[in-house]
Amino acid sequence: MESPLLLALETSTTVCSVALYQGEHLLGSSELRIEKSHSSHITVMMEQLVNNCGFKMDDLKAVAVSGGPGSYTGLRIGTSTAKGLCYALNIPLIEVSTLYSMAAQVINYTANPERFLFCPMLDARRMEVYTCVLSHTLEEVMPIAPVILTEDSLHELLQNNQVIFFGSGAEKFKTFAKNNVNALFVDGVVPSAIPVGKLALRKYEKQIFEDVAYYEPFYLKDVYITSASKSTN
Repeated sequence: MESPLLLALETSTTVCSVALYQGEHLLGSSELRIEKSHSSHITVMMEQLVNNCGFKMDDLKAVAVSGGPGSYTGLRIGTSTAKGLCYALNIPLIEVSTLYSMAAQVINYTANPERFLFCPMLDARRMEVYTCVLSHTLEEVMPIAPVILTEDSLHELLQNNQVIFFGSGAEKFKTFAKNNVNALFVDGVVPSAIPVGKLALRKYEKQIFEDVAYYEPFYLKDVYITSASKSTN
């Protein structure tokens, strides 16, 4: 059976990126790190990528979108673009968590990843981050939530586990965890359409699709703000 052609979109932060997969094979990707570039560039980026890889938009079998948390405007642009394509081409929509896709990047390049827990952090405001804690198999140890960082954040978790922190919000946590040998930091990790597409293939194979008419991204509004969980699950 021919491998499906999947287009992945990532617009949850200031990074705007697209990636094209044929099955597990990454055919190509394109990325811009220009503030407020999403609405004016994403359509051109998609069309150029698909054409440069030797395909037409009609060849797509599904569209994957980074579903948040992240920028309200960025998520809206990615979602509306993905839904428009799915409507026009009558193909399924696949959602991939922004934080899960970030973790997948780091896990992929970590030796013996089973030794660690993984904590993606997206900068929100002041000392707040959007975060979760995942195992090397992307099982949730701490669910996705807005967290206001303090000296007690993740204290109990770090007593018993080595945790790798990364993303735009991780820099804030360095101040509190700089003397903790179990807190490890990886710089330069930003959301990307490449891991979004890779994780989307798993959902495609299991036929896990979103309802195109009713799908909304995971905005993670302020009403859900909590203190950092100390649970080690």
